[in-house]
Amino acid sequence: MHADLDTLEAILTRRHSSRAFLPDAVPDAVIQRITLAASRVPSWCNAQPWQVHVTRKEETDRFREKLYATALSSSSQPDLDWPKQYTGAYLDRRRTCGFQLYDAVGIPKGDRAASGKQMLENYRLFGAPHVAIVTSEADLGTYGIMDAGGFIAMWTVAAEAAGIASVPQAAVAAFSPLLREEFDIPEHRKILCAISFGYEDKSHPVNAFRTERATIDEVLVWTGKKL
Repeated sequence: MHADLDTLEAILTRRHSSRAFLPDAVPDAVIQRITLAASRVPSWCNAQPWQVHVTRKEETDRFREKLYATALSSSSQPDLDWPKQYTGAYLDRRRTCGFQLYDAVGIPKGDRAASGKQMLENYRLFGAPHVAIVTSEADLGTYGIMDAGGFIAMWTVAAEAAGIASVPQAAVAAFSPLLREEFDIPEHRKILCAISFGYEDKSHPVNAFRTERATIDEVLVWTGKKL
């Protein structure tokens, strides 16, 4: 009766952010199918504000070198403001995720040099053979960004269903001037994030941990009588 939901739950449970990839390229047809599937998500007035720039392997390698050099030498200039702060449960979840990541790769708590080096792997795209840069129409403001967020989430789910690992990265979008230059992105498009993707390196320890999820009582708030 709920076979489709069972399948969806299995894909969502299996999906995780991969931080180590094999060098093998993903066929164009697979990337196109993932993107078409993600484009089925709902949007405000059916505006469909998302657009995605995807690199093929050779271009990815060239871009990652330039991105890494820029991250080492330049200050961040994101199109979107960073969160003002993390407090309460949000801070706890952020810390737990960080500790899990560092534990997986053998970085002791307090080793800032090693954790900083691991953080810089964002700008190597974790070795992924492809990166997708997701943008939204600036005039659509918050609702365009919200709609594009749904597209980003569904893109990662569709990728998982196709056997493709991925990791959304706000860190890459921090260098919006570089991205605009490299991918010819006009000013009327807001750069939201990158998604590095490819075939997962399952032997790498960084891919061994899984983040926790909030309980149903933290997420679901009932009103009315119980059925």
